[in-house]
Amino acid sequence: MENQQESKGSPERSELVSEDGKNLKAVVCQRCGSKVLCPGMAVFTHNQLFLPSMRKKSGLSNADGSEDGDTLTAHWLVDDMFGFENVGFTKDVGRIKYLICADCEIGPIGWHCLDDKKKYYVALDRVNHE
Repeated sequence: MENQQESKGSPERSELVSEDGKNLKAVVCQRCGSKVLCPGMAVFTHNQLFLPSMRKKSGLSNADGSEDGDTLTAHWLVDDMFGFENVGFTKDVGRIKYLICADCEIGPIGWHCLDDKKKYYVALDRVNHE
């Protein structure tokens, strides 16, 4: 039996995505409530991306060198880094920069490949919506 809801307590997708595929609600940090995106600034997309577990600033790897995290598929896609209200970027991890909350530095909440300057992904499961 297939579970239609993304995760426990998350709003139904129809409450989050407009008819033209954009975010209906503001996207905010799960920890501090800081606004990451205003309504209408991102497009909903499916893209399978691995994000390390959410931790504050310090190490993203386990002692054995493997990464602890999640493969997530539901994302907000932003095509311009200036479309964000409040987001920070980690140092380069290979060809990737992870997106974090600029206020409390929790993350990663999203992903950006340095090879494509027009694609910034914010995982729906790593943020709240107001």
